[in-house]
Amino acid sequence: MSTKHFFPSTEGTTALGLDSLVARNQNLALDTPNKVVYSRTHTPDKVTVISGGGGGHEPAWSGYVGDGMLAAAVNGDVFASPATKQIMAAIKHVPSDAGIILCITNYTGDNLHFGLAREKASGLGHKVAILRMTDDVALGREQTKNTGRRGLAANMFVLKLCGSASQLGYDFESCYKIGQSVNDNAVTVGSSLDHCHIPGRAHHRSVPEDAYVLGMGIHNEPGLHEKSPIPPIEEIVTDMLKYCLDPNDPDRAFVEFRKDDVVTLLINNFGGMSQFEIEALTTVTRQLLKKDWNIEPTRIYAQCFETSLNAPGWSLSLVNFSGIERQTQTPVSKLLHLLDLDTQAPAWPRNGYADFQLRKDSGKVLGVGAEEEPAQASPTVNAGLIEAGLRNACRAGIGAEPDLTTWDIQMGDGDCGEAVENMCKNILKTLDSGVCKDGKLFHILDEVEHAVEDVGGTLAAIISIVLASFTSQLKLAYAKDPQNFQMGIESASKAAGQALKNLMGYTSAKQGGRTVMDSLIPFCESIERDVDLNKACEAAQSGADSTRGMKAKFGRATYVGDKGTQSKQTAPPDPGAMAAAIFLKGLRDGLRNASS
Repeated sequence: MSTKHFFPSTEGTTALGLDSLVARNQNLALDTPNKVVYSRTHTPDKVTVISGGGGGHEPAWSGYVGDGMLAAAVNGDVFASPATKQIMAAIKHVPSDAGIILCITNYTGDNLHFGLAREKASGLGHKVAILRMTDDVALGREQTKNTGRRGLAANMFVLKLCGSASQLGYDFESCYKIGQSVNDNAVTVGSSLDHCHIPGRAHHRSVPEDAYVLGMGIHNEPGLHEKSPIPPIEEIVTDMLKYCLDPNDPDRAFVEFRKDDVVTLLINNFGGMSQFEIEALTTVTRQLLKKDWNIEPTRIYAQCFETSLNAPGWSLSLVNFSGIERQTQTPVSKLLHLLDLDTQAPAWPRNGYADFQLRKDSGKVLGVGAEEEPAQASPTVNAGLIEAGLRNACRAGIGAEPDLTTWDIQMGDGDCGEAVENMCKNILKTLDSGVCKDGKLFHILDEVEHAVEDVGGTLAAIISIVLASFTSQLKLAYAKDPQNFQMGIESASKAAGQALKNLMGYTSAKQGGRTVMDSLIPFCESIERDVDLNKACEAAQSGADSTRGMKAKFGRATYVGDKGTQSKQTAPPDPGAMAAAIFLKGLRDGLRNASS
């Protein structure tokens, strides 16, 4: 791999690239602080399609913003999910009366932060759905049973058909149904000669000179298999096509391909391949598709669609349009019309450019973030009681930091204690600002959630989703009957139960997986069932204690192939689960002491 770069680090580089993209395309605008590229021509009467992800995958996803594709794209740092605030800013830039579809790749950070954004947007009255793009076939059903498959380059077809359907005025349900069906009928597998190199990073994995990797992802994962010596290209492509098409592989036969089905082919350059080789690989792929599988693609695309910085690799994607027709009852001719429809998105391959009309309210590139939400009606609660409970919970969390850090160093990366401490300090800072003084329940809950969200990371995202969903459920209940709404253990229990159900839509982690869910799930289930805070706190503590010696089953480590390893040492309790139990018990004790 090349380890030399003109930029010494990635800091600030993503924003520079977005500025260039927008400068070259008049139909686009840039919210610089939030790293959101959005269309200046998208109108609220059409379904809004938004996507995004980490930097380093360019032209994904901002290169696909424009009429006929995305209304907006949100960009994180290199290989890192964008934050919830960025996603909310994107939603505000391209509002829709028809509905909003968040198309995301199935990685933990994207699931959590886009999920939290969905909860917040739903609480504000938006109609929002998440469409997960999961086309990777290298990692089969068994290996991805907990997390689901990765999203790779076939997600470009999801964005194109969803965006085209929106442009033609399809309603929310039709756009979502088509996009979901495209994903259901898409397969992708990648291979690479080496990993990419991140500017400023001193140490990287590398693939031996005489080997290549089959099943490579786009985040520098080890891949599924290393093979040495490198075989002839025909053998490599033959193996890749088997992963996509072999109906006798029960672990990977995700899509049915029948005789005479209409199929499209996409060849994606990971960023470090010459177009010279990419075009030759495309021809070899076409030849073997016809020879071994009797498939002649109806549409063929070959370029950089979704890269991994400068990785010297590529992927092939196949989408069965006849399968989409069978699933949606939409004729293949209409589906191909959606695929061929012209778009203003600068990165999508096309033969010409369509004219566009700017919205009258279209503005210049924003220099500040989105405006604050307007004040909303809220029930009033005992401010002193709420503040006492939160302060006691935060003190308990901060006091537990040394133990949490020690446990996390043994089994993780050692940052859990620090993250919990920062969350608690942020909440205390919010309380010190006087947020509780007026006793407005929803304002207090929103500000506490913001304080947690600002910390970032997976644990904060999970807690933020629970808080945001809990608050949204209370808001909905209050809106139905503001005169008779009572904030107490009964309303809190119902809201907590639904918040858990909503959280489960954004993470595959379950009880028994050695995560914070081992305490959150029993707490929420207990309080919904028993309407008793004491019992719920004890259930949370019991769940946290059960993680001692437990093997981790969730997280990005499940994507590692042959090189994955498992710790054989006796595991301490999961620090995230223990932190949640400690905080909840601290909250209970603080409320009890203040009310006595």
